[in-house]
Amino acid sequence: MKLGRRTFMHLSAGAAALPAISRLAWAQTYPARPVRIIVGFAAGGLTDITARLIGQQLSDRLGRQFIVENRPGAGTNVATEAVANARPDGYTFLLATSSNAINATLYERLNFNFVRDLDPVGSIADAPHIMEVNPSFPARTVSDFITYAKANSGKINFASAGIGSSSHVIGELFKMMAGVNMIHVPYRGSLPALTDVIGGQVQVTFDPIASSIEYIRAGKLRALAGTGKRRLDVLPDIPIMSDFLPGFEASAWQGLCAPKNTPPAIILRLNNEINAALGNQKFKAQLQDLGLTGLPGSPADFGKLITEDTNKWANVIKFVGIKAD
Repeated sequence: MKLGRRTFMHLSAGAAALPAISRLAWAQTYPARPVRIIVGFAAGGLTDITARLIGQQLSDRLGRQFIVENRPGAGTNVATEAVANARPDGYTFLLATSSNAINATLYERLNFNFVRDLDPVGSIADAPHIMEVNPSFPARTVSDFITYAKANSGKINFASAGIGSSSHVIGELFKMMAGVNMIHVPYRGSLPALTDVIGGQVQVTFDPIASSIEYIRAGKLRALAGTGKRRLDVLPDIPIMSDFLPGFEASAWQGLCAPKNTPPAIILRLNNEINAALGNQKFKAQLQDLGLTGLPGSPADFGKLITEDTNKWANVIKFVGIKAD
């Protein structure tokens, strides 16, 4: 039977639309089984708690369990590699953090490329740090601190949670932009670093607000400035670093990433659900209790943040010559 041109074109257009219709239907029925969120840190830490909170939100909204799986090791690289090599079927995700952006340059040999091998799904939260000193330190503002540091070059020790940690690279960024020379003292985690700042063994640190806020409120630490784009709701009287060093902005973000080539319809659906969760007052309050600020946006917005942060920390790491342990 010979088909007319109009009939042929109609049938061809219908056939071409089938894959798109199939993908849409698939996304609408997704997820059909439990979904894994891989975390590169041990259970009980800030990133793990964030993963469990967003996992619960997604479970409630989508009717399937989102299971958190902790795979600590090599500064989150073990978890990241596992997700980079996972099937891109929408059932495995990484709770990505700014550590991933730092590690892209910090580690010379990785079996994956964070920017190339994972797709951004959606940002979840932002965790600005606080520049804080021992209360006996003779500086009450960032300007005072810079003046003192220049007059006492190489005599100030700054503590971090470890080589390549966000508190380390933020401190190095401060040194670069302020033109001061301080000695880096790495610790194995935030708590021992804070303990020695409080005890006066070291003078300054750049710590996430979640672990510092109670010490600041108790007067055991003096907060000089936040490192984010705006003042923190929990410390509204504390200025931001860019008031003293224009252009300074740094924080530890968190978000979901998927294996490369995960279906765009699934990524978009999860992004919509993450943004909806971030509008939930209870969830927003839970994040605020952790010292986090919700960070809604599109997959493209999150991808832009990842690229910009990766480039920023690459410049700092190369300038300073930081090497992973």
